[in-house]
Amino acid sequence: MINVCLADNFPVVHFGVKAYFKDHPEINVVSNVGSFFMVPDALRNKEINVLVIDLELDGLKSIYELKAIIKNFPETKVLVFTNLNEQIYAPNAIKSGVSGYVHKSAKLETLGTTIIRVHQGLIMMSESIKKNLALIAKQNKSERLYRKLSNREIEVLRYLCDGKKNNEVSKILGLNEKTISTYKLRLLQKLNVTNLVDLVNKAKTLDIV
Repeated sequence: MINVCLADNFPVVHFGVKAYFKDHPEINVVSNVGSFFMVPDALRNKEINVLVIDLELDGLKSIYELKAIIKNFPETKVLVFTNLNEQIYAPNAIKSGVSGYVHKSAKLETLGTTIIRVHQGLIMMSESIKKNLALIAKQNKSERLYRKLSNREIEVLRYLCDGKKNNEVSKILGLNEKTISTYKLRLLQKLNVTNLVDLVNKAKTLDIV
């Protein structure tokens, strides 16, 4: 059996996923957590083969925290199950060491198939994401600057779109306030806007947040 830990904010998701896999021949949901702070204990207390986690999970401030989980629990595969835009977030998640990415609009059957395949050691993503990653790999740094946002830039952008000020974002991410200002300037340049209001609107138009 593949032991799964589901990390999600919403009880209805926990109930639905657990009910769906109740009699599954290969998948057993053995742990449910409602915040990122509970994840390390869950992985220590039980033998978890696959961690299914939402990028919007309470307490998960940065993709870099997921990288730490992957490093500290190498026997556990990490599978992202989220509503966040796949085109924007999946490439960076995969590059950070995540084994798969499933959008919450997908069928639970797809989630099950993906859990099994990442447990087998495969990296699971849609064909469009594979093409996106191949495109990024071919670009030189100057092209990437305008076509791709880094993990940190996406994270800073999300918090700015939530109405957080630079000093608040710096505390959340544990970065210097000047560093946040630098990221903000880069975002303005990359998204070709001149002020925060337009930056937020552009991010929403592109379905980044």
